[in-house]
Amino acid sequence: MSSEGFLKEIQAIGEKFLLKLQKLPKAEPVEIACFSVVLLFIATVLVLTIIACSCCCYSCCGCDGRPDPRHRKSQVRPA
Repeated sequence: MSSEGFLKEIQAIGEKFLLKLQKLPKAEPVEIACFSVVLLFIATVLVLTIIACSCCCYSCCGCDGRPDPRHRKSQVRPA
């Protein structure tokens, strides 16, 4: 998929999302509940991704941003 096609697809999804938000005040309670569940799922995935990335970065870099010497790969030279 080219970057132009990807951007068009993201724009189409954004437009559908905005249209859904505009229709939400007139929607039925079931539709509001379903939309809320979808938003909660998306938010949960984003939060878990951020937590996973921060834990990975913390385990290999530590708090000060320097690599942890325990996780360095040592090169073995022939005798």
